[in-house]
Amino acid sequence: MELSTMLFLFVSFLTILFSKSLIKFFFSSKGRQLPLPPGTMGWPYIGETFQMYSQDPNVFFATKIKRYGSIFKSHILGYPCVMISDPEAAKFVLNKAQLFKPTFPASKERMLGKQAIFFHQGAYHANLRRLVLRTFRPEVIKDKVSYIESIAQSCLKSWEGKMITTFLEMKTFTFNVALLSIFGKDENLYGEDLKRCYYTLERGYNSMPINLPGTLFHKAMKARKELAQILAQIISTRRNMKQDHNDLLGSFMSEEAGLSDEQIADNIIGLIFAARDTTATVLTWIVKYLGENTSVLEAVTEEQESILRAKEESGEEMGLNWSDTKNMPVTSRVIQETLRIASILSFTFREAVEDVEFQGYLIPKGWKVLPLFRNIHHSPDNFKEPEKFDPSRFEVII
Repeated sequence: MELSTMLFLFVSFLTILFSKSLIKFFFSSKGRQLPLPPGTMGWPYIGETFQMYSQDPNVFFATKIKRYGSIFKSHILGYPCVMISDPEAAKFVLNKAQLFKPTFPASKERMLGKQAIFFHQGAYHANLRRLVLRTFRPEVIKDKVSYIESIAQSCLKSWEGKMITTFLEMKTFTFNVALLSIFGKDENLYGEDLKRCYYTLERGYNSMPINLPGTLFHKAMKARKELAQILAQIISTRRNMKQDHNDLLGSFMSEEAGLSDEQIADNIIGLIFAARDTTATVLTWIVKYLGENTSVLEAVTEEQESILRAKEESGEEMGLNWSDTKNMPVTSRVIQETLRIASILSFTFREAVEDVEFQGYLIPKGWKVLPLFRNIHHSPDNFKEPEKFDPSRFEVII
């Protein structure tokens, strides 16, 4: 075969391959040059962060939604972002771990621990989630109800005749319940040291990440180190005792869990930190809304007192038990409505792990994606009269 013929065939072969690739490119989402969501990116580097924090962030988001719709782009906290305020879209983002991974600032990872469940996905995350859920199965919680009631009664007694700051007292209550759930009765031995370290950690959590002596961040990191030392001591003591414990630490320490001591410590520290503040905030809002809505307060009070009367009439022990919680529909609706209207987490961060085509738009790899929980919960498209506290909206129609 002549050289010219061979060269012609070779060039033809390359042309066919190139043409196939070109066709594939132009018919792919990348080739079609999908547009970014509508919106503005603000100033170089700083984006629209100042605009967001110079007002109520929820108002900032609401204004954007009104102008651009349920999906829009912006640039906040140093990152290009896509905001989502549609319930189904939010579910998609939160449930597609292969497309959107949890993401946090590096300083938060350092403070809570890089092995904490919040910063991972995949098999490691699934294993941790299984271990946590196993600890909070109904059959496990049943045995702790009386202890939780005792903590609540102790708190109420300590408030008698005093002017209190509700949020601070609720934080103390939720912290004590968290220690019970995680350490069981061992929390009595280390409770005060753990509490002291957590208070310091909390004060530095949202501070500027400058690790110099005297700064809140530096103090928080020192407290984080001390927390790890306390946990190492608890873990060592448990291993020497060679006893099974039906609590979260016991679940993490089990042989099947396959976790290192560092992974155990990071997850214990992170879970206590996450649970304490959010739960205390919900309880504080419940107190506020009950105080502002007399008829709802009366309904909740009547429901609780009817449970007590039924116990008296039947001769049953007066303490709270698991079955009692199943007879509190009004109380449950108050909790649900508080979670909706207070929206403790206004939004969360996810990061696109690859280019994602979504509702006709391109979400580029590396961009942050923010489901806007508060805006979803306060949209008249999702809830009638969304600014009204109305637990009856959660009544189950039979």
